[in-house]
This record gives sequence, structure tokens and C-alpha cells, in this order.
Amino acid sequence: MVPLQELLWFVSVLAVAGAVAGFLAGLFGIGGGAILVPVLYQAFTLLDTPDSVRMHLSVGTSLAVIVPTSISSFRAHYKRKAPDMNLLKSWLFPVPLGVIAASIIAAWVSGSVLRIVFAVVAVLVGVRMIFNRESWRLGDDLPKNPLRALCGFLIGLFSALMGVGGGVLNNTFMTTYGRSVHQAVATSSGVGILISWPGLIGYLWAGWGNPDLPIYSTGYVNWIAVVLTIPITLLMAPLGAAAAHGLKSRQLETAFGIFMLIVAGRFFWSIF
Repeated sequence: MVPLQELLWFVSVLAVAGAVAGFLAGLFGIGGGAILVPVLYQAFTLLDTPDSVRMHLSVGTSLAVIVPTSISSFRAHYKRKAPDMNLLKSWLFPVPLGVIAASIIAAWVSGSVLRIVFAVVAVLVGVRMIFNRESWRLGDDLPKNPLRALCGFLIGLFSALMGVGGGVLNNTFMTTYGRSVHQAVATSSGVGILISWPGLIGYLWAGWGNPDLPIYSTGYVNWIAVVLTIPITLLMAPLGAAAAHGLKSRQLETAFGIFMLIVAGRFFWSIF
């Protein structure tokens, strides 16, 4: 039986983490693990979760949270016929295969490796957000196979290693090849489904039976964090969105880029 005081402290820290993640998601106009993973990692640090499972737990729990949010988001976008369904159909196998590969990797690598992956991608995304230029394009339309399939596999792989729903990576991919940001965002909601479901199953398997996991965890998924995070983030996101209206789009992009660089710095610091 878990002591009541320990349980209350655990719930309180995760509730605050969900509130911060929700507010930042609304402020920057982006959901998923790009915000949630670093916030959960900090929360699990405060809860003295062993370093050997801290990052894995943050990633797996984030993917579990993304499952219902990505489904809800995709349904809303699909009603408006906004997603690129041809792209999603072509990625029905490459993206999940990348996620499966990431789950196998996560079962064997240390938390430091996952932090390095998150930090490196965060630096690249942060720099692009801060110094973004319209001229930064690789083409006027999406590439054909096999390059398209390879990109889908890599988006699934790195997204599952980072615990994100693929929005940041897919948005970058589609806009770099001339698609509008609105279509990219809508399509990313579908990519989130392709990533989160196999990612959730994979991280449950990868951490099954690990003795270092905190209370109410199954594999690398903490269910208290999942149950608390979803409603609290939904409650706090509109407050962040309201705060964002006082800032210009370019200011928000720069702010998000700086946030990603700070997160990268935090993870690099924890490693070295």
C-alpha cells in the first residue's frame, strides 16, 4: 500500500506539470510531447524517479497522452477535409515501422541516449523556428517514393524516441516542400495517430517489469500522469492561447524556438 502522503505529493507534482504543459501548449500553439516530455521529465526528477527510467517514462507517458488528443484533433480536421489523406495513406506502414524500431531501441538504450536524441532535434527545431526563412525549401511538392517512405520512417522513429506526436517534424517536412502550414498541422494530427498507438504499445512492452518504475506505472507509462494530464492540459490550454493573442506570430515562433533551445540545454546539462 502506497503511503497517502507520498501519493498526494506524487499527484500534486504531476498536476502542476500538466498545468504548465497545457499553458505552454496553448501559448505556442502546439500540443504533444515537444512540451510534455521536458515538463514530465522535470516532474519525475522532483519525484526522485531513478535516472535509468526517467526519460523513458516521460516519453512513454507522453505517447499515451497523445493517443486520445490526436484522435480528437484528427476528427476535427478531417471534418474540414484539411489533412493530406494521400500522404497519410502512403505512410500507413513507414511511420509505424519507424515507431516499432524506436520501441526496440528504447528497450536497450539508456536514458542519456534518449535525452541526446531529444536535445539534438530540439536544437535543430529551435534554430529553424528562430531563423526561419520562406526561402528554406527543398522543393515545391512532396517527394515521391522511396524518399517519401524513408521520411515517414524517420519521422516515426525520431518522434517515438522523443515522445512527440510527429507534429514538429511533419510540419517541418511538409512546409519545407511547399505545403501550407495549415495543411501541415491538419495532416500532423493523423500522423499523431500513426505514431501514438504503436508507440504506446511499444513502450509498455519495452519497460514491462522494470523494478525502478514509480507507483502506478505499466511499462514506461505512468497512469496517474496520463489521467491527470489530459483534463488539466485541456483546461489550461485556452489560457495559454489567450495569452498568445498579445504576441505576433513571429514572436511566438521565436519564443518557441528559444524554449526548445532551453530544453536542449537542460538535457545536455543532465548528461554532461
